Amino acid sequence: MVLKGGDKGESIPFDAPLYDINRERGIEYRNCDALAAVFMITGDINEILPEGLEPFSDPPQGAIWISRYSYSTLGQYNEQISLIMVKDIHGEMGYYIPYIYVTNDAAMAAGRELAGAPKKLADIDIKNKLDFLEGTLERPAGKRLITFTFKPVERAMGSVVEAYFPYPTPLLSVRHLPWIKEPGDGVTQLISWYAEIDFHKDPKGESTIWMGPASITYDSPSELDPVYKLKFDEVLAALYFQFDMKLNFKEVQKEY
Repeated sequence: MVLKGGDKGESIPFDAPLYDINRERGIEYRNCDALAAVFMITGDINEILPEGLEPFSDPPQGAIWISRYSYSTLGQYNEQISLIMVKDIHGEMGYYIPYIYVTNDAAMAAGRELAGAPKKLADIDIKNKLDFLEGTLERPAGKRLITFTFKPVERAMGSVVEAYFPYPTPLLSVRHLPWIKEPGDGVTQLISWYAEIDFHKDPKGESTIWMGPASITYDSPSELDPVYKLKFDEVLAALYFQFDMKLNFKEVQKEY
């Protein structure tokens, strides 16, 4: 109980919370689609990895995800995520999130407050152009940070999808509440959470996941939003898929 009247919401302000979470069901999504690419990372990523996490492979691997959520319990929004495949505190594979952007204030607040996902508001879109799909990230509008162009060619094999997006897909981020008077009165935690991604199936029972060639460019590097620090040369796999999803929270893996 926080308010004198006894009412307490999931988030502040408690009498008109920005978001509410069903702790058993998590955050739910329906009728979504996304572009995703997995690649080999080049260059040093130590400066953007928190203490306690190490790259899962040598050379390290990373991913970029741009999605449209037509319905969620946080509202409708688009999202861009930069990911690094890491070993967590237990030595298990997970995806650490150094950068993530959304188009919705409730999604931004819930991600930051609950999971420590470092969400910022930005302009994010996926459009059909000619025989391509094009995902973009801009912040602010007109300042193009990422262009992700994808051409769907064939259905993806299940083994490819499972290798990069296991069920559930483990996620990691650092939740940080700054100290006020001295370092001990703040909170910094490594949070483990996960995504249960359920791919749609067409009338013939095939999963709606396509593979094909992709081009990803960091169009206008910005020190204010340095997504370009996740440098890469070789794209290992690029996918477009339609899906439903649940996000939920697992544990605090480390206190800093």
